[in-house]
Amino acid sequence: MDHKLAQLSALNQKDKGPAYLSLLSAIFSSHGNANIAHDIHALVDHLINQDAGIIAGRQVLTELVKGLTSTAIPNTELRKEIVEDVLSVVQLRATSYEEQVNLLKFGLADILEHEEDCSGAARVLRGVNLEASQRTDEEKLQVYIRIVRLLLEEEDSVQAETYHNRATSLIHSTSDRKTLLAYKLCHARISDYSRKFLEAASRYHELSFVGEIDEDERRLMLSAAVTCAVLAPAGPNRSRILSSLCRDERTAELPSYSVLTKMFLDHILRPIEIKEFEKTLKPHQLAQIALSTNDRLSSTLEDGDLVEGAGMRTGPTTVLDRAVMEHNVLASSRIYNNISFGGLGALLDLTPGAAETMARKMIEQGRLKGHIDQVDKLIWFEAAREEDDAQGKAGGLGDVNQDTEDTGSLFTKRWDQQIRMTAAHVESLVQHLSENGLVRSATIHV
Repeated sequence: MDHKLAQLSALNQKDKGPAYLSLLSAIFSSHGNANIAHDIHALVDHLINQDAGIIAGRQVLTELVKGLTSTAIPNTELRKEIVEDVLSVVQLRATSYEEQVNLLKFGLADILEHEEDCSGAARVLRGVNLEASQRTDEEKLQVYIRIVRLLLEEEDSVQAETYHNRATSLIHSTSDRKTLLAYKLCHARISDYSRKFLEAASRYHELSFVGEIDEDERRLMLSAAVTCAVLAPAGPNRSRILSSLCRDERTAELPSYSVLTKMFLDHILRPIEIKEFEKTLKPHQLAQIALSTNDRLSSTLEDGDLVEGAGMRTGPTTVLDRAVMEHNVLASSRIYNNISFGGLGALLDLTPGAAETMARKMIEQGRLKGHIDQVDKLIWFEAAREEDDAQGKAGGLGDVNQDTEDTGSLFTKRWDQQIRMTAAHVESLVQHLSENGLVRSATIHV
């Protein structure tokens, strides 16, 4: 090989290009060449370091990339070794061979992704200089989305969000449906990893209706939407998401349907009910959470606070733990007019101080209607207004008129109001069905 290269270097500049290309073709066509890696290294080193000419060098490197991305070298490991070696040789003069270096990096990323080395593939693609190349905004967008997807496979959501932001600035440049769907899925997954569960649930649910996506993938997205909705902070916004998911008849087939419906109906969840659900969560959805210094101090057990059944924990330990506790606080507000710190602590398996701290935060953030009596150590719940109810009007039949009567009893007022509302809803439903001829009135003979 050294002798052939010495002969070619003596040729005129205009004849060098075809001669080097002919030599490269001979290297690829020699089947079973055990020294192919050595021969390609010698050729590239000669072109880069022996001043064979930039024009000839670019021509040969372009053809070399084509050969390395085709089936000319069926051995994937050997092809990967050659690409890495060529990149190391050309790196010293990368500015002169920018496009060829980028093509080699794309080829290496393909090989690494095929080997399921997503971290390595993302690292190689991040080294591609897209600004120096003659690529359109749409091509740059596709590269950024690919990097985001690879980083998310390695659960590196911080770096993924950085490149997703770059993709956001270019998303207007494409109308390709596949690219847009990939972008939306990446957005949903980043929201999931960033614990923006409300946003993630909404985006997953939206994607689960897209017909271009495979049915099995849509089912996974629907399941992810349910998971994120369960993990979202309890409150009116989460109730709206739960309502949308419960109205979706496909969720009835999911293993998590039981937890979904109980949360939607504001039923209190017991630890045994969430153990199976916990097994379906991903590692980032089981992340440990730390209490602030103020919360830790306010959650400590004081003299006289310990009541029968109360726990000794000073706060939730995981994202799921916090979501379930906040839901149980909200569910309690639907059942009781008030509850003591100790009673809520027994329900949540927390110290009374920790239970009060959780309720206080939810009230401050507008996710729980009520107020706290520090003297009597009671949490008073306020009746939810109709506009705060995620279920809205009964069956979408319009406003249900009702007159609120003051019974004079604080403890029965809400119960009587709920009975009147239920009766009004039933009457509206019967009237609607009768008007549409869906039911017939029966005559009772005495």
